[in-house]
Amino acid sequence: MKGKIICFGEALVRYQPAEDSFFNESNKVMAFPGGSEANVAVKLGQTGLPVSYISAAPDNQITREFLKILKDNNVETDGFLYRGDRIGSYILLSANGLSKGEVIYDRKYSSFSQIKTGEIDWNKIFEDCSWFHWTAITPALNEELAEVMKEALEIAYSKGITISVDLNYRNKLWQYGKSPLEVMPELVKYCHIIMGNIWASHNMLGTSIDSNLNRNTSPEEYFEFAKKNSIDLFSEYKDARIVANTFRFMDNSNHNLLFGSIHSRNKSLISPIYETNDIIDRIGSGDAFMAGAIASLYQDLDLQNIIDNAVQEGYHKLFVTGDFSNTK
Repeated sequence: MKGKIICFGEALVRYQPAEDSFFNESNKVMAFPGGSEANVAVKLGQTGLPVSYISAAPDNQITREFLKILKDNNVETDGFLYRGDRIGSYILLSANGLSKGEVIYDRKYSSFSQIKTGEIDWNKIFEDCSWFHWTAITPALNEELAEVMKEALEIAYSKGITISVDLNYRNKLWQYGKSPLEVMPELVKYCHIIMGNIWASHNMLGTSIDSNLNRNTSPEEYFEFAKKNSIDLFSEYKDARIVANTFRFMDNSNHNLLFGSIHSRNKSLISPIYETNDIIDRIGSGDAFMAGAIASLYQDLDLQNIIDNAVQEGYHKLFVTGDFSNTK
């Protein structure tokens, strides 16, 4: 029997106005639990897979409510660290991010951001674990967390645990004097599953990019470039077994076109293409894609089912309010 899936990252509170400006006539601001890794954990829990979420936040009512929601979605939180004085947050400056996607982060000096190497008993965390998922957001926060990430990855790798990474690139977060290219390759070398997109791969791992790729580029052309990108990644990262990409395009605030590609060392496949003009909430769609891919890989499905399920989960999240997905 396979062990549980561990997701590690910062617990966040998302704030957003009920209207198109933060200070609005109704004086209403909405709040949602979130954070990329928590989003993935919740979707995996809804799928019925054994999953545990590791993070840090103060021991207060907001944190307790956050963790109750996770537990209600079948996510184990026994390894959660109660510490520090504040939970991280971000403000989405429009209702659901549809009219504009600008984000203001409030994560410095949060409980999670102050974790140091040696403070987490990774050997205990990884007991009964067969999969470890992390994202590029954590080492983007500060240099110490990049070292924490390396510490966790070294131990997970030594135990033969499958390791997946989401190369989600947040340029606003890399503010401590090191670029992603100085940090990420050293961490990704421990990974077996590399997920994200061709632009994040370029920014974080130095793979090539074609500046002629744009909104008018066909999915078939993107797929051909993704094949090339995967060959570069497999060549550089000897333990990588799977590369998965999301492709998402917006022509207006309510439009999304979504598809994905998946690559093993001997096969490449593309998903069906989904399109809608009726988005409810775009936040968390990429995380739902990651969860769909992880769940399918964990269950040893074939490559086509893996990418099809991942894209379906990403598409489904476009119609769910808040960061977390829900059951269908």
